[in-house]
Amino acid sequence: MSRLGNHKDLGLHTEMFSDGVIDLILKDVINGNYKKVNRGRALATFLIGSQRLYDYVDDNPFVEMRASNYTNDVGIISQNPKMVAINSAIEVDLTGQVCADSIGKNMYSGVGGQMDFIRGASLSEGGKAIIALPSITNKGISRIVPFLKQGAGVVTTRAHAHYIVTEYGVANLYGKTIKQRVKELVNIAHPDFRESIEKEYYQSN
Repeated sequence: MSRLGNHKDLGLHTEMFSDGVIDLILKDVINGNYKKVNRGRALATFLIGSQRLYDYVDDNPFVEMRASNYTNDVGIISQNPKMVAINSAIEVDLTGQVCADSIGKNMYSGVGGQMDFIRGASLSEGGKAIIALPSITNKGISRIVPFLKQGAGVVTTRAHAHYIVTEYGVANLYGKTIKQRVKELVNIAHPDFRESIEKEYYQSN
């Protein structure tokens, strides 16, 4: 969000509202002027952040808090033109399957609204559905993998995955064959792992 300061007239329709949003609102980057749903207001269903965040939102008419059955409704999300949904993941396999809630069979977090916003953005006029993640973990393990770990849950299916982003680029999977997807995702994996994950994928098929 710190890189969005040069934008203007953005809208906010989100599940989670955090500190990074405040300065963008104060700079009039986020004003909601062109939203079709809840125009002129920032919409969210829960907050997580500092005391500054809670103080800012308290009794602030610009911020509208609604239940998740409203904010996460695909039909409502998709009404906003050029809706961009940015979600993260624990790992993504070379066909585009996205695991975002478990490390293998061990639950790490809830499913959340990832699929709601992926679908909503995909159905929005001019919308983009993005999964963004670092190419490696803090322990130096690749997060672009030949196959998801045994027991890992698929939160976003490869049929729904559109853009996968790491610090090495963007893989556009929309309408691609499996072979094309493998190439796209290998290209955005960490360079230290590109050869090995591609080799492992093809040796196992």
